[in-house]
Amino acid sequence: MSGALSDKERLARLRLARSENVGPVTFHDLLRVYGSAEEALEALPGLAKRGGRAKPVRIAKPRDAEAELTAIEKCGAELLFIGEPDFPLMLAAADPAPPLIIVKGHKSLFEKPSVAMVGARSASAAGLRMATEIAKGLGAEGYAVTSGLARGIDAAAHKASLATGTIAVVAGGIDMVYPEENRGLYDAIAEQGLLVSEMPPGTKPQGRHFPRRNRLISGLSLGTLVVEAAMRSGSLITARFALEQGRDVMAVPGSPLDPRAAGSNRLIKDGAPLIETAEDVIGALARQTPDDWFREPGDKDFQERPGPPPDATKSERDKLFTLLGPVPVEIDFLIRETDLPARTVAALLLELDLSGRLQREPGQKVALLD
Repeated sequence: MSGALSDKERLARLRLARSENVGPVTFHDLLRVYGSAEEALEALPGLAKRGGRAKPVRIAKPRDAEAELTAIEKCGAELLFIGEPDFPLMLAAADPAPPLIIVKGHKSLFEKPSVAMVGARSASAAGLRMATEIAKGLGAEGYAVTSGLARGIDAAAHKASLATGTIAVVAGGIDMVYPEENRGLYDAIAEQGLLVSEMPPGTKPQGRHFPRRNRLISGLSLGTLVVEAAMRSGSLITARFALEQGRDVMAVPGSPLDPRAAGSNRLIKDGAPLIETAEDVIGALARQTPDDWFREPGDKDFQERPGPPPDATKSERDKLFTLLGPVPVEIDFLIRETDLPARTVAALLLELDLSGRLQREPGQKVALLD
């Protein structure tokens, strides 16, 4: 990781992350191309306009970013940007990593190897017992347990690992408790464990926030253990994110007669290790450690760049845009086929992205939306 950022750059990065159409991939690409968030913010209007956007892109105002910083401090939390020393290494290695997280509690838990445990909200007695025993066993062996503070399996995993180290990733703001029945558990984790959020304080959790939360859960962990999951469930979304991030996915088997186990049983059929004990989890993870995901200081994502790229010519734009369509294509392919500098291709894709015309796909692929 690189060193601490200046207050001016931190404010600019927060504004950039909260601006319209700036997701994690766009955030990182803007920093790679322009070298700093301040320069990227200046470039946003022109990029969106050249990409075909009719009305100006919404850029977060300085006063809004300052208000968020005040709110974070007021609720006893802390803002961490990727590239700063305290940002968790496992999450920094996720592709793409979130630009920032807000944390409350013991940041030292990021130094422990973590296992994500997820499962059904309406869990069976057997599922709750398995989650409790495995979480206790993992904690006794020095692992932190990461989950989403939902009722059912999540809550059981958090309670069982509270004394040894638990990390709760919430879908809304760091100060929002959901569900309300877990307020006591939330308070206990804030005191003994660690709370993590990607959203501004005061944000009420909505359906679209939960996939982002699930991606953080898997990204913080060496592997994800699914205890109980129906065929269409958020737990399987977390498992999919884990696979996309190159992390292990494991599952506890359940009765074929119980629909709450259909998804976890399917994972096992598809090759996920069958887990019955904490020792099984540790054995499945034996191939990797957090050090495998470490990125050296001087990370290329955050080194200063020698200014913005030159404006692309009409022929260069046409050459790239002709290759784009509704079928996702790898960015490396676009660079090879156009024979354009990587920064030029990145800048042209940013134009489409900020105009809302580009779809980002896993595996560094992009597709045109219109």
